[in-house]
Amino acid sequence: MLPSTVAANDQTTIFEALLEYLRRSRGFDFVGYKRSSLQRRVTKRMQVHHIENFGDYLDYLKVHPEEFLALFNTILINVTSFFRDLTAWEYLATHILPLIIKHKSPDEPLRFWTAGCASGEEAYSLAILLAETLGIEECLRRVKIYATDVNEEALTQARNATYKAKDIESISEVLQQRYFKPVGDRLALDGDLRRLVIFGRHDLIHDAPISRMDLLICRNTLMYFNADTQKQILARFHFALNDTGFLFLGKAEMLLTNTDLFSPLNLQHRIFKKARKMDRRDRLLVLTQNRKEEAGMRSTLNVRVLEAAFNAMPVAQIVVDADSNLILANQLARSRFGIDGQDLGRPFQDLEISYRPVELRSQIERVYKEGNSILVSDVIRTWSDGSIQYLDIEISLLQQTTSDPLGVSISFNEVTRYHQLQEELERSNQELETVNEELQSSNEELETTNEELQSSHEELETTNEELQSTNEELETMNEELQSSNEELQTINDELGRKTLELKQCNAFLESIFASLPSAVIVVDRQFLIQTWNEAAQNLWGPKAEEVNQQSIFSLDIGLPIERLRDPLYQCLSGTQPDEEMLIDALNNQGESIQCSLSFNPLQDGSKEPLGVILLIKEV
Repeated sequence: MLPSTVAANDQTTIFEALLEYLRRSRGFDFVGYKRSSLQRRVTKRMQVHHIENFGDYLDYLKVHPEEFLALFNTILINVTSFFRDLTAWEYLATHILPLIIKHKSPDEPLRFWTAGCASGEEAYSLAILLAETLGIEECLRRVKIYATDVNEEALTQARNATYKAKDIESISEVLQQRYFKPVGDRLALDGDLRRLVIFGRHDLIHDAPISRMDLLICRNTLMYFNADTQKQILARFHFALNDTGFLFLGKAEMLLTNTDLFSPLNLQHRIFKKARKMDRRDRLLVLTQNRKEEAGMRSTLNVRVLEAAFNAMPVAQIVVDADSNLILANQLARSRFGIDGQDLGRPFQDLEISYRPVELRSQIERVYKEGNSILVSDVIRTWSDGSIQYLDIEISLLQQTTSDPLGVSISFNEVTRYHQLQEELERSNQELETVNEELQSSNEELETTNEELQSSHEELETTNEELQSTNEELETMNEELQSSNEELQTINDELGRKTLELKQCNAFLESIFASLPSAVIVVDRQFLIQTWNEAAQNLWGPKAEEVNQQSIFSLDIGLPIERLRDPLYQCLSGTQPDEEMLIDALNNQGESIQCSLSFNPLQDGSKEPLGVILLIKEV
């Protein structure tokens, strides 16, 4: 292996160690982020401190904890604006919002979620559109907009809801006057409109999704994650949306590999509709995968959402969590066992279903102990009319990999007509065998064609994913450049203010020097003239621009310059005499005059003087 390759591999390992340190020390887990983008952002901070490799930067973070805030603000690029991609927002206002409102009764709430909201511009853009569509009073009564991000500093800025004039240039003059008012040198959003938006910190990878959404906006956020993490987040978005909900993405995000979760409604503007069909396993995965990470979340889960996830099941089913509380029961289980909404969250042992028609508590303990699912067959249940029902009760452990059990799932399968069904199945199997024999030859003929089609499909899919990845990478770099441009503009504005202050200061000093009756000559440590006031010009003749940056010892004037050499050196060394020096000279008209000279060091707070201030007064 070449030395350069070894060095690159070492840097990759050290970079992963840096990310692991951020996770352990600050709780930020960047495992799902694209490495190319992360490395660029971290390198930007390294350049600020003139650090050349990730290992040295890791050591710097350990010694300087104040660097974490600047690093996170650099990694979590907060590039956003009001009505970004205006045509897409116009389509949302004219087609999607009216469609959402149409499917709701006048008393039903309207729920929206802006994920990765940064400093809040897109959340407030949505609020403005809703206020224009419904009116502010109707919005305050029905609308809830949840805006989330992992960057606390960006959320603080969003809650403040004040912006510079250039930040709202994309908003029409009419809407600016209607929803913004000046506060000092900034513009503040209308208070009623601000109350529509609820801001909160939320990690798309680890936190449970907000549910029952009519519209979910997540623009130019998914492109920072790798493909596996994108799939995980999109599964959560699918769960968060109502069956008639919509997903609004950024222009770099296409969902090429997640067509089973969302179908495109308008691909040009990246607006997708939730696909109705979702595998039951995926639903349970979204419900259970956050339990270990989010201890205490059970008390805040919305019971109606959990019921809806099970209502379509053809089998009565309940879920008991690890604390022995009933947390889920589908519609069939409720009707068969008399469970109502108030029973959800109660201890399982307090419910009749825990011991009738069969003792389930001991069976649950057995499942926890053995770590395997168990089946209790042919359980007899007698109805009030004397009829008998036979049930197969299956108790399954809910567990993710090696984590602690999340709880158990209990399914009640009715098997009263088992034998009849068995006979029907046998007849069906015989018929299927005949059909299978007929289909076997057709399958063999199609197999070769399918393999060729599959190969072509995989090649196309790979190409699409590569193009999507490249597009996302370009969009990421574009936002990084935009962020850098904003930083440079801020620095340029600051330099402009400093330059103006310096000009004002110079003008102030010039006016002071000009008003002095004595001649003032300022030289630097190399005895080059820096200041030559008007009194010096009147006394000796040369103008300031003629002597500027010339050595004082090169002047040919009526003042005996060589006699000044020793006092000037002494002043620079700090040993100059305190008394004034009297010297005979000639003025610019050739007349003999006597001058009083004083030498003062030019100081800026450092140990050594920057030069000498020479005051010359005619006696």
